Amino acid sequence: MMDEGDFQLGPDLTGKRIVVAMSGGVDSSVVAALAARSGAETIGVTLQLYDHGEAVGRAGSCCAGRDIRDARAVCDRLGIAHYVFDHESSFREQVIDGFADEYLRGRTPIPCVRCNMGPKFTDLFGVARDLGADCLATGHYVRRVEGPAGAELHRAVDPARDQSYFLFATTQAQLDYLRFPLGGMPKTRVRELAAELGLGVAAKPDSQDICFVPDGDYASLVKKLRPEADTSGDIVGEDGRTLGRHRGLIHFTVGQRRGLEIGGTPEPLYVVRLEPETRRVVVGPKTALAVEAARLSEINWIGGDHDGPLTAKVRSLAKPVPARLIGDRVVFDAPEYGVAPGQAAVLYAGEHVLGGGWIEETERARLAA
Repeated sequence: MMDEGDFQLGPDLTGKRIVVAMSGGVDSSVVAALAARSGAETIGVTLQLYDHGEAVGRAGSCCAGRDIRDARAVCDRLGIAHYVFDHESSFREQVIDGFADEYLRGRTPIPCVRCNMGPKFTDLFGVARDLGADCLATGHYVRRVEGPAGAELHRAVDPARDQSYFLFATTQAQLDYLRFPLGGMPKTRVRELAAELGLGVAAKPDSQDICFVPDGDYASLVKKLRPEADTSGDIVGEDGRTLGRHRGLIHFTVGQRRGLEIGGTPEPLYVVRLEPETRRVVVGPKTALAVEAARLSEINWIGGDHDGPLTAKVRSLAKPVPARLIGDRVVFDAPEYGVAPGQAAVLYAGEHVLGGGWIEETERARLAA
């Protein structure tokens, strides 16, 4: 397990400068405390991205007004500098607008990955380098391991907290500069450290929702940004037979069973695909969700030369399953279920994150009768 406060900058951190990405939560606050305790000059940086949490009066929303105040209070307690940078415009363009557009296309987006690819890493990298930092440290639960060919990204020790799925698009240059000091700890230890260090956020609850949709009502946000997304249409079977009506594609994702409001069918029905051109929701039995392969786009590879067995994870909460990468296709050893365009397929060799890509389309498995 990684030593508490190990930032991999050498045995003596005197004269080193660490910039810590601070969201106002317990994880990044503990990272800042560990950095300050290491002897390195530590600077906390918060990106003001979207203040929806304060607007709805709910705690736990990333970078809301309260979170910025919490981050500043932690930095004051630690005696380190804290800066806030307004990146709301780039966040809206790169993350929120893309989120809404993906739903319009009948896809299932992952805005947290797009945020890591854009404002959180790209923008923060520029800030950290402008501040002359030797590294940028974050509170993500992943591990950075020095391998024979350089820095590698590995799953966190605590599988319940592992966030490697959301960081598959990290580039090698970013990985060389990033540090993840919490990846070797369980969350319970992180909270213990926060309490021991007297941080006011020690008992602050974790964020459970996408930061700019703290009430979890994605459909209402998309409808507000893209009013045309709330157009009704038909719910049809795979044979094209109309089975009912829906209130808008934004209320459905591939694999969904609840909310179809279709009665009188001999077996449960699931959303098999969404057709934005015809505004149809196509449903079928669970067997219709079986996928044998998926075509990927924007593949990011940080695994070096690897020709051994690998596993693929197609949803943030799914378990990695045996698979092969053939060109731009990930081929599953056994049929996989709930594979949705817009999500990501992340590839692993054991605990080592090799990379991944965005799921563009799937190939249905041919199951034996």
